[in-house]
Amino acid sequence: MDAREVAALHDTMRQHGIPGTLQPENPDYPAGPWQVVDHDGKDITEMTLAAAAAAARKRPTRGFVIAR
Repeated sequence: MDAREVAALHDTMRQHGIPGTLQPENPDYPAGPWQVVDHDGKDITEMTLAAAAAAARKRPTRGFVIAR
């Protein structure tokens, strides 16, 4: 994941309550690859991307069903 994709992922994580902290893999080069870490500093990028993709595909559970 590069710096351009970080903003979209951050928005999805915040919207769906997905935990994690986004940070560049190399703090001296923020335009390079980024990762998601948990509170212990463990890389959870793959799990977070999967959770974000699943949340984006999920349909709303509220609403009305009108039979025809």
